[in-house]
Parts: sequence; structure tokens; C-alpha cells
Amino acid sequence: MEKKFINPPELAKPGGYSHVVTATGGKLVFIAGQVAWNAKAEIVGKGDLRAQATQVFTNLKAALAAAGATIADVVKMNTYIVNFKSSDLPVIREVRSQFFPQENLPASTLVGVQALAVDGLLIEVEAVAMVKE
Repeated sequence: MEKKFINPPELAKPGGYSHVVTATGGKLVFIAGQVAWNAKAEIVGKGDLRAQATQVFTNLKAALAAAGATIADVVKMNTYIVNFKSSDLPVIREVRSQFFPQENLPASTLVGVQALAVDGLLIEVEAVAMVKE
């Protein structure tokens, strides 16, 4: 299995992600959007983006482990934040950096949304990982 993380010099230096990731020779793992629910489906960190992001990445890590993957296997990630503002970005990057290695970061998209599926949820993250078969 081979993954290449590419940041072409023609593109702006990415902050917290890779512009391009190629992956060959493995099994794809698709993780549904993870939100700030604990195992009892209770929202963790109501009104607190940092607390919710921490729970989301904790849940993402658990979902990946269930498929035999780790955070380091993630090649693509989409993040959705309710009522996103630029001051949210440092919070997200700080929390994400506690879970992801600082090199070979996945390709990533962040989208501000009006709402998520359940009132009170502030962030949702979905991911694609590649693992050895």
C-alpha cells in the first residue's frame, strides 16, 4: 500500500491539510459523519465548539479502529461547522492537531453550514481512510 501526500508549489502552502493525496494498493474505509455524541447519544459540550470537536475526533478515532484503521490512514476528510466564522479555524486546527500527525495530513475540506441534523450539534466530520487488505 502506498500513499503520497502532495502540495504542489503552484498552490498556496496548506495550513493543516494536504492539497492532494493519492493512495493505491489498499482497502478504502468510509466513515460516516461523526458528531459530538457520547455512546448514549447525548451531546457532549453543548454550545462549546472545542469540546464538541474533541468528542468528534474521539468518535472518528473509534470508528476508524472498528475498521482496523487509525487516524494516520485517513486520506480525505470533510468538516462541517454550524455558522462557521474565521475565528473558529484556530480552534478546529488546535483540536485536530491533538489527533493527527503533523506531516502527511489528509486532503481536507471545511464547509460552514446553517445547521446539522440535530439541533445543538456544532461540528461533523466524515473521513475516508485506506488500509492494507
